[in-house]
Amino acid sequence: MNAPAFPLEALAPIEPRPDRDSFTISDLCAEFSVTPRALRFYEDEGLIAPERRGTARIYSHRDRARLAWILRGKRVGFSLAEIREMIDLYDVGDDRSTQKQVTLERCLERIDLLENQKRDIDAHIAELQQFVELLKSSD
Repeated sequence: MNAPAFPLEALAPIEPRPDRDSFTISDLCAEFSVTPRALRFYEDEGLIAPERRGTARIYSHRDRARLAWILRGKRVGFSLAEIREMIDLYDVGDDRSTQKQVTLERCLERIDLLENQKRDIDAHIAELQQFVELLKSSD
């Protein structure tokens, strides 16, 4: 079986940065390998909300954590609407239990969908392999 397209460490929580009070757009772009345009897009979508100081965007630890969630969710195939729902549940105020439960449910649903897709792909590959063998043997 092939290795995942991303390192498994990418699924782990991000390390806190107590050495920093805030982050610049350059900081987050470098840390997460994203473009400034991507960060502005997530801001326009209301997924992150940096403070503005003149024309500069100043990102908080919360923005950094939300960005990690966004990118993790995208890697595993969640839509931005699904990601928004999951990260917004952080603010419910129930020690994240609702967020954990909803995220668990969404992940299990996604696993089921991907397993079904995998079975379909495997069946298509097998059929194509049979067809290739048939074509080769008819020479």
